[in-house]
Amino acid sequence: MASTSNSIQVSKPTCRLPGFITDRVFIALVLAFAGLTVLDQTQAYQSLRFTLQSMMGIAPFFFLAIAFAGYAKATGFDAHIARVFSGKSWLTIVAASLAGALSPFCSCGVIPLIAAMLASGVPLAPVMAFCISSPIMDPEMFIITASGISLNFAIAKTIAAIGMGLGAGFTIFGLQKIGLLHRPLKRNQGGCGCQSSFDANAKVAVFWRFWQMPERRDRFREEITNNGSFLGKWMIFAFFLESIMIAYIPAQWITNIVGAKSTFALPLASIVGIPAYMNGYAAIPLISGLMEMGMTPGAAMAFITSGAVSSIPAALAVYALVRKSIFVLYILIGLFGSMLVGYLFQIFVGV
Repeated sequence: MASTSNSIQVSKPTCRLPGFITDRVFIALVLAFAGLTVLDQTQAYQSLRFTLQSMMGIAPFFFLAIAFAGYAKATGFDAHIARVFSGKSWLTIVAASLAGALSPFCSCGVIPLIAAMLASGVPLAPVMAFCISSPIMDPEMFIITASGISLNFAIAKTIAAIGMGLGAGFTIFGLQKIGLLHRPLKRNQGGCGCQSSFDANAKVAVFWRFWQMPERRDRFREEITNNGSFLGKWMIFAFFLESIMIAYIPAQWITNIVGAKSTFALPLASIVGIPAYMNGYAAIPLISGLMEMGMTPGAAMAFITSGAVSSIPAALAVYALVRKSIFVLYILIGLFGSMLVGYLFQIFVGV
């Protein structure tokens, strides 16, 4: 006779490391600081002090920026920003360019949003307008750029984002009129690990007083926590890199390549911006440091706009999503568009 027994199965406790310990930016920062400490202990202390002082200086603007993004998410206003793409008129190109420059969408959320819009039948022209303008500027970046570089630079960068979006959208619109660039998505494009809640047919109400609803309060806290950790780690890493750059890169070298006397400062800044650009927020203190070392305003604008559109992470995500012809056009628009806005900014601002 078989015997049966009731036993309680106790699962082994799993030990999970805190998320920031496995974060690549955190690991890179720790390794960079450790390496600098071994090679130059004095500079390691100065870099740590520089990073802390810089973060304290930008803290008010930093918290204002993430609070705005959290408010847009908690109220549902971000969904209304996305719905401007649902129309099929060429007027949506203008709306998409404006919405891209003003939207609070993070850089990670742009690609799945674009995939959802293209899959739901939104025309390529306004989608491309948004795809170009959105990574260049958003409300958070405007505030941080104004505090980290200057208000005039932030305003000009916003205008550049809208202008490049319009140029991209109407270029696509014209090419499609002559029978080109149809079926933009790859047949078997894979996901990028992000999820988008965009639905062109959904009607989302805006609850301006979000604090009256527990679930929206939770959404607000989640958004500011996610944005705060995301922006914070990149800003700390960027300030640390800026301190190293100031300490070891000869000012004359920067001046010779992208300074006022360099004939090819703008094209070089646009090209170098593609591999050198890490993150929109990380680029701000780096650009500020380069400008202090002799980089011209036009070259700075070309670098930051080219990198925002065509940086390696963004380019790889777009490449995985769309067909090669559209990807090549995307890169060319980012490259030559950044040169154009750089030249225009240089003309109006001067050295």
